[in-house]
Amino acid sequence: MNTRFLRAIVRKDLLTMLQNRGVWLPIVILPVILLVIMPLALILAPTAVNVNMPGSMMQQLDLFMRNMPDTLRQQVAGLTPQQTYVLLFTVYFFAPFFLIIPLMVSSVTAADSFAGEKERKTLEALLYTPASDTELFMGKVLTALAPALAVSWSSFILYGIVVNAAGAHIMGRLFFPTTMWLALILWVVPAAAALGLSVMVLVSTKVKSFQEANQIGGMVVLPILLLVFAQAGGLLYFSLPVALAVGAVLWVIDAVLIFFGIKTFARGELIARL
Repeated sequence: MNTRFLRAIVRKDLLTMLQNRGVWLPIVILPVILLVIMPLALILAPTAVNVNMPGSMMQQLDLFMRNMPDTLRQQVAGLTPQQTYVLLFTVYFFAPFFLIIPLMVSSVTAADSFAGEKERKTLEALLYTPASDTELFMGKVLTALAPALAVSWSSFILYGIVVNAAGAHIMGRLFFPTTMWLALILWVVPAAAALGLSVMVLVSTKVKSFQEANQIGGMVVLPILLLVFAQAGGLLYFSLPVALAVGAVLWVIDAVLIFFGIKTFARGELIARL
């Protein structure tokens, strides 16, 4: 592949994306809600909760802890109820929620790839460039991957600052990140981003508008929501082995989708639809 063509496609698409508020605005809003507002509310909630109140949050947490695996129970042994609450919510419960960010960012930016080009009437000029089909496809993939990783890694730093600043006085120490979160950010997050962009690039070649591509591609978040519900229901607990396993499964799916995308992408088919 000609890296010069790849760099040109990525640079052009990133500049176009920055000029489109419908693309970058959700990328800014979602991390603020998920990683600033929600954790602050959850960390500060124990101070306003009566631990002895029947049916209170702390009593529900105690019920949840009875079903925890021994490895997780050992990590909260000796902690106060408030410390246990903060540790479980910020370190374990928020882990699958965090994966929504790379999926969302890569999906939004990838939805603006071919579908956005169609709306802006610039796709025909792109398809007649000397770049090969593979270079066009991979250029669109890299365009979505770069901001997804940048936003995810920046959000990870922001989340660490927020939870440590808000929870250190309860925990008595800095408690974030953990080994599981390092595996999550370095292994699972890139895989989740690749899943979102590979699906969305394929979808955006078939639809006519950015909005249509974005709506169809929203279903790619469903596997992550299943992880959230599974953990909330006590069926799954995010840990280092689970993070490594989830990342491995996602990377296999990514490899299949990208291989399929490269093999099936044909500019002639896109030109015929213009």
